[in-house]
Amino acid sequence: MEFIISKYNYWMYIVLMMIGFYAMIAKRNLVKKLLGLNIFQWAIILFYVSTGVKKGATIPIIEGGHGELVHAVNAAQYLNPLPHVLMLTAIVVGVSTTGVALALIVLIYRRFGTVEEDEILEALK
Repeated sequence: MEFIISKYNYWMYIVLMMIGFYAMIAKRNLVKKLLGLNIFQWAIILFYVSTGVKKGATIPIIEGGHGELVHAVNAAQYLNPLPHVLMLTAIVVGVSTTGVALALIVLIYRRFGTVEEDEILEALK
């Protein structure tokens, strides 16, 4: 039971993912679907960022590394920066796709006069 309670951040990511997934599946408004997609995406980004964190670790910069190392480096003492770097890229891509999706929603609204999925499908028949 202690293990489950100590990993509360993972439970929060699961809750955020399910909220986003529910919004994408159950909502009929395109803007609400896009908001659900963004919530889902941010839950995944937060999850990956949290995997790179270690308690008591430091940044991976070795002092005196330009010269001769006099001692072995213990990798367990350092953080892994790769998840953080990859998620920076994911944030940029996410913001870009959200902008494009909002532009498409505006075009759909101008064409059909609504952003409700049911009304748009009815107009296409």
